[in-house]
Amino acid sequence: MTTATGHPTELLLDHHQRAKIAKAYDSPSWWYDVRGFFILTFTYRATLWEQLRLFAGCLGREHLEVAIGSGTLFAMILKRARRLGCAPERVVGFDYAERMLAGAVHRFAGDRAVELGLGDATRMRFADASFDSVAVANALHCIPDAAAALREMQRVLRPGGRLAANVLLHPRGGWPWRPLAERINRWGQAKGILDRPYAEDEIRGLVLAAGFRIERAWVSGNAWNVVAVKPG
Repeated sequence: MTTATGHPTELLLDHHQRAKIAKAYDSPSWWYDVRGFFILTFTYRATLWEQLRLFAGCLGREHLEVAIGSGTLFAMILKRARRLGCAPERVVGFDYAERMLAGAVHRFAGDRAVELGLGDATRMRFADASFDSVAVANALHCIPDAAAALREMQRVLRPGGRLAANVLLHPRGGWPWRPLAERINRWGQAKGILDRPYAEDEIRGLVLAAGFRIERAWVSGNAWNVVAVKPG
């Protein structure tokens, strides 16, 4: 793991996994951002403001950003936190898609508080109790083994540390929103950027099984939002 101006670390994945990720994320990072806006609007049916409030309000002194992607959303989150005077002193961010991470490296170049690297959410290289907060924005449903990722996030958090996450739920609502969201989800699964959406009870159970205590949780559109704490 290096600063944003350095080179990303090696990823603990085999050749087949790396090839699959490269194929799924074969677009430049700017297109990922444009595509993400439409997915946020029509699949999550959530607003950017809701996400900024959720994630900017849960940043600890040393923060881990899981699946940072191109860094566009986190840059807005960090800017808001700095404006409010509650920004972390140190941020570590990682992603398993090299093209997405390249966008984040470019975006945070020169920001000495931000360290970036390649990484796997289910096999983190960090020591136990390394961070005061951890967030996974718009990505937990993209990880094939979400349960393992949640256990890892709980492991690297310090007692009393917070997790902030949003998770894509099975589409709800009437026409045209539900059919449109279902179609986008099928495309995402075929593309390899979405593992699957969840039922609310199922994802809540995974968070609890990982050892978290849920502080607050709510549904917004087709997304389940959660702030959870590692018991101290």
